[in-house]
Formats: sequence, C-alpha cells, structure tokens
Amino acid sequence: MKHFVDISDFNINQLDSIIMKAKQIKKNPKKYTNKCKYKTLGMVFQKNSTRTRVSFNVGFQKLGGYSIELNSDTIGFGKRESYEDIIKTLSQFIDILVLRNDNHKIINRLKNLNVLPIINGLSDYSHPCQILSDMFTINEKIGDIKNKTISWIGDYNNVLRSLIELQNLYKFQLNLVLPKEILKINKNKIFKKNNKNIMITNNIKDGLKFSDCVMTDTWVSMGEKSTKRKYFKNYKINSDVMKNASREAIFMHCLPANRDEEVSSELLDSKKSVVWQQAQNRMFVQQAIILSLM
Repeated sequence: MKHFVDISDFNINQLDSIIMKAKQIKKNPKKYTNKCKYKTLGMVFQKNSTRTRVSFNVGFQKLGGYSIELNSDTIGFGKRESYEDIIKTLSQFIDILVLRNDNHKIINRLKNLNVLPIINGLSDYSHPCQILSDMFTINEKIGDIKNKTISWIGDYNNVLRSLIELQNLYKFQLNLVLPKEILKINKNKIFKKNNKNIMITNNIKDGLKFSDCVMTDTWVSMGEKSTKRKYFKNYKINSDVMKNASREAIFMHCLPANRDEEVSSELLDSKKSVVWQQAQNRMFVQQAIILSLM
C-alpha cells in the first residue's frame, strides 16, 4: 500500500508523475470530476490548518468524492482509544486519510499498519505536500526547478527539511540563510549527505546572490514555544533585500505570514510575490497525490 509521508520516500520519476498529473488537473479539471466517485477522504487535524484543510476538502469534492473531518478530541484519538485501533476502525469506512499532527513518529507508525493510504498534512518533522506544490509553482512561474537557485531565509523547520529532501533528489542549487545560532545547532542535521549544491551562510547578501526564488516561513513554528525569535531580527525580507537576488526572482511563503516580521507587507503584496498561486496550487498537487495513492 502506498502513502505520502515524506519526500524522501519517493524517486524523481514518481514525483514528476505527480507534478504532471497536477498540471493536467489544473488545465482540465472537468476531466477528473468522477475519479473519486463513491470514495471518502477522512481528515484528522491535531494542529490548526487553513490551506491544508480547505484544499484537501474542496479538492476531494471536485474529484467527485466525499470528505469528512474528524475532531481528534471528539474521537479520542490516542486517548480514549489507541491510534492504531482508531485507524483500523476508520479503514472500514473511509478510503484515504490526511493526518496533521505534532508527532511524525505516530504518522509513520500508522503508515506501517498498511490498512489505508495515509497522507502527511504536516508534522513536526516535515511538510511534503507544501514543498511538492511549491515545486509545481516554481516550474509554472520560472521554469524547471532543476536549473534554478533557491534561497531559504529563516529557521530550520519542517518545511525546510522537506525542501532539503527535494533538493537531495533534484540537485538544484539551494542556499540556506540561517542565523549563526540556528546553524550551530542544526548544521550536522543538514549535511547528512555530501551535497555540493547546498550552501549555508548567515549572510543574506551572499545567500541571495543569483537566486531565482527566495523562500521563507514564520520564525517560530505553530505551537512552538521559543525564545529564538531574537536571532532573526536582521532576517526580515523586503523589497530591498530582494534586490540581492536575480532581477526576475520570485518570493514565496507557505503562509500564514506574520506581516512585517519575517516579510514586509509591501513585498508580500507585490508582483514578485507568488504566495497566492502557492496556496491555490496546493489543491491541484494534493488531488494528484490522492489519485496516485488510490
């Protein structure tokens, strides 16, 4: 049984196939309106969600299926009943499950039951749906990601880990701009593999040189209690910072954004920003992921 838990679980051909399917769905959505007829998507969100929740819900309905969101507290997920027993029960009624939680190990545990396909809608470790749809957006806006330089400014978090997994496959140039305090803690984790196309610096000017796409995320992840925000005070991205990148560079943010903290409002709402296309493309890529698993 197939699942979608981490980018590293797949090879280039498999991911390219999903991207191609997403492109086809976006171009001709009516062709896919019955692909999931009589099928049911279950969703369990143990963390807040806007884009993931709505894009999966609407996307599955547009494929002709029915979606149901299950409140983790109401069903006693892992409390009233074990995670495993609930998943086995759900497999009797639904065809595929999206799970968003704080514990990546639990997602892998439930995946290994192999009783129904499981999609990682975000965990403390990774966010594969986001990064695959980001690649789709990059390919649309500026061309094949394999030939581009991507710069990340900010924290070492779940989104970045999925981005690094994508880079390990496609070998595009990835420049990581992290505060020295964050880099000191995480450098060995980033360089698990010898990869000459990953560059790490704490200097924004160096990290954005020749960049085709500049990406960031919130400095403190959802639900995280941290004092590390102080390390990022000189890492806000605005139009002046973007001048260090290539002239036609685009700006990306997975959202939600803390306006005028990690990114200025003027940049977020500018023509260089493709954040709304990013959000829209989540649905098409996730529809493609679903079809690849069912």
